[in-house]
Order: sequence, then structure tokens, then C-alpha cells
Amino acid sequence: MKVANLLGALALLALTSSFATAYDPSPLQDICVAINDTDSAVLVNGKFCKNPSLYTPDDFSFSGFDVPGNTSNQLGVHVNIVTADLMPGLNTLGVSMARIDFAPNGGLNPPHYHPRASELLLVVKGTLYAGFVTSNPDHRLFAKILKPGDLIVFPFGLVHFQLNIGKTPAVAIAALTSQNPGVNTVANAIFGASPSINPAVITTAFHLDRKLVEDLQSQEWVNPT
Repeated sequence: MKVANLLGALALLALTSSFATAYDPSPLQDICVAINDTDSAVLVNGKFCKNPSLYTPDDFSFSGFDVPGNTSNQLGVHVNIVTADLMPGLNTLGVSMARIDFAPNGGLNPPHYHPRASELLLVVKGTLYAGFVTSNPDHRLFAKILKPGDLIVFPFGLVHFQLNIGKTPAVAIAALTSQNPGVNTVANAIFGASPSINPAVITTAFHLDRKLVEDLQSQEWVNPT
């Protein structure tokens, strides 16, 4: 009987362990619609792998982070992100990197979040006011004024931002924990959605006048990248 109980306990432990280790890998795209026709299917969660005998050093390197981005836009910011699309060797490694250039006196990387990554940001030049906001119900703001050499981390999926509060251009380098972190800029998603969100939704959610909402929806919303 004791042997039977021991075997039963071991079987239950093994079953529990299999449930604990089984998981759905984090998707590397926003949407994936199921299809039965494999001829029309696409590979998700990464890209097709090159024949290893054809690998070259260029697959694992990228040049251009020394080149300043063009910040002459409404936000005064430019984000140059290097994912597996630009550096094929990043495929399956779960990392990517971005250079963010800010115009003087208010260049802004507006409130946004990455649906598939946390972010570690290093200030290289200038002075930034940066922070993030926690999720419901607290909505706590964690923000700091950052100078060259300072780091800040933006946790997975939380809304965050960076603002150049200096009188000179600013530069930051960001490391992200996904080869395709994605970005959802809050204002663009709400006011620049296509087709437009029913104004009644936004007026109630944001306590705004309908005319103001319709005016905001008619404007062009800049993509920082």
C-alpha cells in the first residue's frame, strides 16, 4: 500500500510539474488569426532561420547608431529601433535596442508602452524628465530627472515617457527585452485610431467635450519611430 501511495504521489508530482512548465510563448506580433490553409500561413514568434553555413558577421552587427535622428517634427523626437528586421542575428534572442534623439526645449517621447518588453534606458547626452505609471488601481507615477550616465527601467507593459527639459539636444539608448517589443503610443491609439473611435467613448472616458475630441481626431498624430 505504501508503495502504491508513493507511486501515486510521484505521478501527481510529475503531472503538476508538466502543467507548471507548459506555457504559451509570448507572441511577437499584435494579432495572429488562425488558418487551416498552410499554403497561406506565415511563421510567427520569430523569422525563418537562414542555413547556418550561410551566416556572416554582418548578420550579427549594425552600423548607424552614431547618426542623429531627425527631430524636426511635432514631437521633437526620433526613435531609431534595431530589431531582427535590421539585425537578423537578433532572431530568437529576445533583445533589441533603440537610439532616441530629442530636440532642445521639450522634445518628447510621448506616453507609450511596449506590449512585449521591459525597457532599460541610458541617458547619453542632455537632461531628461522620465517616468512610468503603474496599472490599476493605483496609477502611481515614478519619475526622475536624468543626466548623462543615469539609467531608468520601464517595467513590462507600463505607460512611460521621456521629456527633454534641457536647452540642448538630448540622446538616450534603450535596451528592450524582445526582438520585436512593439510600441503603442497612447494619444495616437486613442485619437488617431483608424477607423476613428466613436467620440462618445472618448468624451466619457477622458471627461472631454465632444467638439474637442472630434478636433483631436481630425489631427495628424506623429509616429516617433
